[in-house]
Amino acid sequence: MKKLYNNYIESFKGLSKEIWYLSLISLVNRAGTMVIPFLSLYLKNDLGYTEDDIGWILACFGIGSVIGSWLGGKLTDIFGFYKVMVLSLFITGLCFIVLQYISSFWGLCLGILITMSIADSFRPAIFVAIKAYSKPKNRTRSIGLLRLAINAGMGVGPTLAGIIIVAKGYSLLFWIDGVTCITAIILFSFLVKEPLKKSIEEREEHNNLDKNSVYKDFSFWIHSAICFLFGMGFFQLISALPLYYNEVFELNEFKIGMLMLVNILVIVIFEMPLINFLEKRAIPVTKFILMSCLLLCLSYVVLYQNFWIGILLISMILLTLSEMLGFPYTNKFALSRAKEGLEGSYMAMYAMSFSLAHIFSPKISLSIIYNYGYQANWLVSAGYGLLGIILSYWLFNKVKKEKS
Repeated sequence: MKKLYNNYIESFKGLSKEIWYLSLISLVNRAGTMVIPFLSLYLKNDLGYTEDDIGWILACFGIGSVIGSWLGGKLTDIFGFYKVMVLSLFITGLCFIVLQYISSFWGLCLGILITMSIADSFRPAIFVAIKAYSKPKNRTRSIGLLRLAINAGMGVGPTLAGIIIVAKGYSLLFWIDGVTCITAIILFSFLVKEPLKKSIEEREEHNNLDKNSVYKDFSFWIHSAICFLFGMGFFQLISALPLYYNEVFELNEFKIGMLMLVNILVIVIFEMPLINFLEKRAIPVTKFILMSCLLLCLSYVVLYQNFWIGILLISMILLTLSEMLGFPYTNKFALSRAKEGLEGSYMAMYAMSFSLAHIFSPKISLSIIYNYGYQANWLVSAGYGLLGIILSYWLFNKVKKEKS
């Protein structure tokens, strides 16, 4: 037991104080982002919108995320990640506060589109910040710590949100979301200082770079396709899977929440030690990406049978293991591939892959379920993983040839 404890503590050693501070503000921000999981319920129950209207409003959420990811990457390359992070989170806080006063359909579409365009410009910037504040050997563990903080915040936030909605209604959630965004970035500006500006020679060298090189990097396109497919499968976790648990196995919201909690607990307890263990092995990043796609595929293959409730737990553990490899190592590949001075553009393309999946995954899966049933959807979802395996193998061979 003592050895396990020591191994767990060791997995956190050697990370810079800036990475710890980044993780702290991510925890505060994600725990405070309470209204997002309940947005569809707010639109239906408080504002009285139909499912079709809600679908269009949430589509604006996804489109805003894509725009924000692209915009954040461009601005990061021009102004640096620090300024983009500070302005993005501060203005996002103000946007959340204003959103509660908008109730018209077109006003909500525009308001949510603008809010997400600003909010998700933060994502490429924080990825670049990880590269700036961590040593190459610690980069994957730095990503793991940030994910641990985000997942811990996701565990706390919705729980508190449910209590607040029952006691005070939705309005207070918008205030909390806004204030926590602003508080988090004020904390960040006090605790973390902007890196020293590059020399004139370095800036001139970066200005002479081909700004479109990310779009000419064929290996990175393959990687982006893998990320998109991975996202298409993984985001079933927030769309089709909860409905499946309820309609087929008749689990109520509490039991579904407990099953979802397995995902968060496994990540919080095991992800950092797992990454620490794997980082000591000389295994190519692309092999971990391939393994994550294999686990994703298996997590839906096992769901094809629906006569034993225990299969839900097995599927959730496989999906969680896939997530624990998929997100840190796709992120690591993107950071290592990013050319100096163009990190924002690379990380924007990385973030956009998942944003696009966030738009298409729920719509496609729910349409398949409506027309053909859940089992057909699990086969399609397993197919995303299978295609990811094929592309990962292709990427592994291509990167190997580039290095030889």
